[in-house]
Amino acid sequence: MSGYLRRLATTGAAYTAASILSKLIAVALLPLYTRHLSLDDYGAAEVLFAAVVSVSIVVRLGLIEAVLRFYYREDEDPDRIVGATFSGLFWTVTVTALIALPFAGPLSEALLNPKPDELHTATELVRISIGGLWVATLFEYLLTLFRLDERARAYFITTIANVLGTIALTVVLVVGVGDGARGLLLGSYVVGALFVLGMIFAQRRRLTLKVDPPLLRRLLRFGLPTMPAEVSLYLLNFADRLIIVQVKGLGEAGLYSLAVKFAQAVNVVVRGFQLAWPPLAYSIHDDEEARRTYATVITLFLAGCTWLVVGLWLLAQYLLRFFAAPKFFGAYEVVGLIAAAVTLYALYMAMVVILGRTGRTEYNLPAALAALAANIALNLLLVPPLGIVGAGLALVASYLVVIALMYWFTQRLFPVPYEWGRLARILFAAAALVGVGELALPASGFGGLLGRLALALLYPAVLLALGFFTAEERGWLGRLRHPSELAAAFAALRARPAAIDAEPGELYEAEQMDQDSRF
Repeated sequence: MSGYLRRLATTGAAYTAASILSKLIAVALLPLYTRHLSLDDYGAAEVLFAAVVSVSIVVRLGLIEAVLRFYYREDEDPDRIVGATFSGLFWTVTVTALIALPFAGPLSEALLNPKPDELHTATELVRISIGGLWVATLFEYLLTLFRLDERARAYFITTIANVLGTIALTVVLVVGVGDGARGLLLGSYVVGALFVLGMIFAQRRRLTLKVDPPLLRRLLRFGLPTMPAEVSLYLLNFADRLIIVQVKGLGEAGLYSLAVKFAQAVNVVVRGFQLAWPPLAYSIHDDEEARRTYATVITLFLAGCTWLVVGLWLLAQYLLRFFAAPKFFGAYEVVGLIAAAVTLYALYMAMVVILGRTGRTEYNLPAALAALAANIALNLLLVPPLGIVGAGLALVASYLVVIALMYWFTQRLFPVPYEWGRLARILFAAAALVGVGELALPASGFGGLLGRLALALLYPAVLLALGFFTAEERGWLGRLRHPSELAAAFAALRARPAAIDAEPGELYEAEQMDQDSRF
């Protein structure tokens, strides 16, 4: 068991390094951006960023998932798989962008709800975003090639260089020129386009624009069924912003988007888990061992994510005061809720892999559609009276819906002995600490900061007092007192071959470009 957990931690850390660094850079620059952007500008840019991701999932047609599945098969030619998926993706996204351009005006009205005198500006923003659709889709595909080739260093350098270039150009456009939302969009997509062209040139020997219809049909038969569930799930993170824009305006959407950005501290961990978990989960051939491992991994992973949720919930007001302009302070109200929703999303991702082990992935779609329907209904009900807090509550509730359905499906097909006692201890510890902090401690001043930070840091001790940790886990914790031994153990682990016999799992990577390749 400990070997699987160490493998998961090591590979997850490797995949997450670029995401962590990019987010640290982004957060450090928030004071600058929020002081030079209006709430409406920030809201408009973030709504369009999310729209680009949503449409990109559709135009990908599941081809990125297909290349991850077919590339490693012994009976396939890897270079032919890459060529077929790239040509299919290139022509699909190019044609889609060309078709969408004449409809930029109506699209801007639907997405941004501009006033009549703002329609021209909103239309220009949508045109930039249509170009961004082409950039973001191909950027994600080309990053995937680094992962296929196990070029972790190239993946890291490319991701960070793109973030740094984006920030440099955005500072010039937003701060220097005063270009507002236009500057945010151009800064991201112009730099991204340069990296796309550079990566295409670097990979030119294995890429082609010539379509391979027989192979493409086989790839689409696998990839297309993954797309509806994926887009339905991501729309949970987009539909709420559209409803906020229509009901409360772009300013409230800006506050909500900033809260989402702070909650991404949890998503950094989730991202690493999302990439590392499927290969590990599928490499365990014995069903009984897999069931025990799945239960333990999910328990420990949720415990770690919940610690971050507790910290963000307790410290949200201080984070907003420190990192954002005063006009954005209201975003603190929903940071904790969105962080909790991200953790629930991670649990859903774990269940997707369990379902994938059975081969019955058709259950993904009804679960995702039910969650989307619940999200839209709850947003329409809660946003008018509660604003962004209502949207946060709706997001948490919709993820609970998808988790409940996935639990029902997976337990019928591949029962996992979840550690309900330990999961209850996690929930109790988090609720108790947040409750004490909100009811007993001030939300301003140095004393309040120290008190809330101390409460957040008490989380592992509370779990220990509640009897959460097993004897083996207490042994792991004891090793933390000897960092050199721990570092040596991880170094030895990294030196071992991966030895993963199973094919990579079906990965939902909609948030790659939204979270890792832009600030």
